[in-house]
Amino acid sequence: MGSKDRKGNFFDDFRLGQVIRHSTPRTITDGDCALYIALTGSRHAAHSSLRIAQALGFASRPVDDLLLFNIAFGKTVPDISLNAVANLGYAEMRFLQPVFAGSTVRCESKVIGLKENSSGKTGVVYVRSTAYNEMDHAVLTWVRWVMVHKAPGAPKAAEQHVPALAEVVPLDQLLAHAKVPGKKVLEDWCDATGSSDLWDDYTAGERIHHPLGVTIEEADHMTATRLYQNNSRPHFDALDMRQSKVGRRLVYGGHVISTCRALAYDGLENAISVLAFNGGTHAAPTVAGDTLYAWSEVLNKWRLKGRADVGALRLRLVGLKNVRPREVASARADGTYHPAVVLDLDYTVLMPRRQGGG
Repeated sequence: MGSKDRKGNFFDDFRLGQVIRHSTPRTITDGDCALYIALTGSRHAAHSSLRIAQALGFASRPVDDLLLFNIAFGKTVPDISLNAVANLGYAEMRFLQPVFAGSTVRCESKVIGLKENSSGKTGVVYVRSTAYNEMDHAVLTWVRWVMVHKAPGAPKAAEQHVPALAEVVPLDQLLAHAKVPGKKVLEDWCDATGSSDLWDDYTAGERIHHPLGVTIEEADHMTATRLYQNNSRPHFDALDMRQSKVGRRLVYGGHVISTCRALAYDGLENAISVLAFNGGTHAAPTVAGDTLYAWSEVLNKWRLKGRADVGALRLRLVGLKNVRPREVASARADGTYHPAVVLDLDYTVLMPRRQGGG
C-alpha cells in the first residue's frame, strides 16, 4: 500500500525537462486585494482607485503585481521548495497580462537546471514557472533557483545542468498595458499619487532614500504567507525551525519584497506597474521584530517603442533590516553584502512621461 505521508520533493526527485502542474487554482477576490494592502501598506494608485484604473484603460483595478506573484509563487511551494534550504534568486520574470478580481490563476513549472552541491547533501533546482488565468492565457512567468535537501542515502545526481539566464529582460519583451491618454489623465494621475515626478525626472545613477520604516510583526508575516497559501516549513513551523541556524520562523522572502516595494512608494509614486524582475537575491533572513527600510537606485531608463505617454525605469531596490538607508554607503563591498541588507532586487517599472515628449 502506498504512503500518504506527503514529504515533498527532494533534489533527487527532480528531472531535467520535468513539467509539474501545481494544485489548488486560486480565484483572486477584492478581499484578497484589500488584505494585501492591509498587510503591506501599499499605496499604488492603479490598485487603489477604480476611477484612476479605468482612466488608464483598465476595466477595473488590476490586482497588485506582487500579490499576483506571491499567490502564483505559493502554488509552486509544495512541489518545488517544501524541502528547501533557501530560495536563492529570481530572473527573467515578466508580467504578461493584468489580472483582475474574479480571475482564477493556476501555475505550472518546468525544471530547467539541476546542480548538486559539493557537500552531497543538497542541490540547486532551477525552474521556470508560468501562471495562467481562467482562459489559459499566460499572465506571469519567472525563473527561480532554490537549494533543496537530498533524500537520506540518495546517490550522486546523474544530471547536472546550470541554465544560462538573461541579465535583464529585453526591452522588446516588456509589455505595457496601461495608457495615459492626454494631459488631463496625466494631471489626474499626479493628483492621485501626490507627486509630479515623472519618467523624465529620473537619472541613471540616482539614489533615492525612502524615508519610512516598518517593523514586521509575527501576525503580519504569518497572515501574509497564509494569504499566499505558501506552506513552506521555515515560515510556519516554529518547532522545526528551532533546529535551524536562525532558530526562529523566517519571514517569507516575497513578503519582504512586497513590504520594501511599499516603502519605495515615497520617491517613486508614479510607477504604474511592474513590468519585469531582472534578478533578485535574498541576501539575509528576516524575522519578526526586524524593522525594514529601503533605498532605490535608478539603473537605466528606456523609451518604449511607439509610446510617447509612458517609459520604463530599471531600478535596484535594496532592503535593509534595523539600519536606515543613509547609514549604509553600499549594499556590497569586497563581493559580500553589508550585514543589514536583506534584499537586492533589480526590476523594471512603467511610469508616465511628460506629454509631448521629453
